[in-house]
Amino acid sequence: MSAANNGTTMPKSVKFFFGGTAGMAATLFVQPLDLVKNRMQLSGMGGGVKEHKTSFHALTSILRNEGITGIYSGLSAGLLRQATYTTTRLGVYTVLFEHFSKDGQPPNFVTKACMGMAAGAVGSFIGTPAEISLIRMTSDGRLPKAEQRGYTNVFNALSRITKEEGVLTLWRGCGPTIVRAMVVNAAQLASYSQAKQFVLKTGYFGDNIMCHFVASMISGLVTTAASMPVDIAKTRVQSMKVIDGKPEYKGSIDVLSKVIRQEGFFSLWKGFTPYYARLGPHTVLCFIFLEQMNKAYNKYVLKNENASGGL
Repeated sequence: MSAANNGTTMPKSVKFFFGGTAGMAATLFVQPLDLVKNRMQLSGMGGGVKEHKTSFHALTSILRNEGITGIYSGLSAGLLRQATYTTTRLGVYTVLFEHFSKDGQPPNFVTKACMGMAAGAVGSFIGTPAEISLIRMTSDGRLPKAEQRGYTNVFNALSRITKEEGVLTLWRGCGPTIVRAMVVNAAQLASYSQAKQFVLKTGYFGDNIMCHFVASMISGLVTTAASMPVDIAKTRVQSMKVIDGKPEYKGSIDVLSKVIRQEGFFSLWKGFTPYYARLGPHTVLCFIFLEQMNKAYNKYVLKNENASGGL
């Protein structure tokens, strides 16, 4: 009798490990897009002149001023963020997904959204220090030389932030980060599961990579539209400087109101193209890697040939 038939399931530690590994693998491909997205969201910050009119202009400017290695600024922070945030959120979500699935039937959309919000909140709290480091490292190149922080890697960033600004600074912007993560995960994880179910019901797809690709692209588009305003607030709060004891922004609401007043309502979706270009492929790669690792574990370890990827 197979392990699956004996009731053996994938250990929770493996679920968490696969989630983080999938996110880190995807980040290796999309880090340049994350950099462009952050630069676009910071362009015009404080009511100043917009540095970049388009995503393409931002990319060419980075390449011209910082070189080919410049587009991978903050990679170590991006990888640590995935190792903390994504490991936790996907691990928590897959555990909850399994718990709320009854008689082989997945939970409904509302339950999936609530599960995604819970997973996102826990993951984002744990991942905020790496997020702060990522935002600062990817935005450093846009500052004058005298104002650049010059972090050499994510651990140098974490150490210096703690020493120079206090350990609590590592959780600056934690509120909007958690809100963003709840929105992203409710949209991304729930829409992916729902899109996958829909795609499979059409009869044109099996539970394979093409199905995962289509479901991921749908999920990425939904998630981008829903989360961008919150992401802009988070990015600016975490990147802001404190001058003479006075921060540039009082909080997320202050960021959003100033962006709308100074830059226009649709600036809340500034950087939509690189955001989706980053989130879409990252979602695709992350879910494809995760599904394939889950299926391989079920096949070769649990000896369950018919198991799906589990999302």
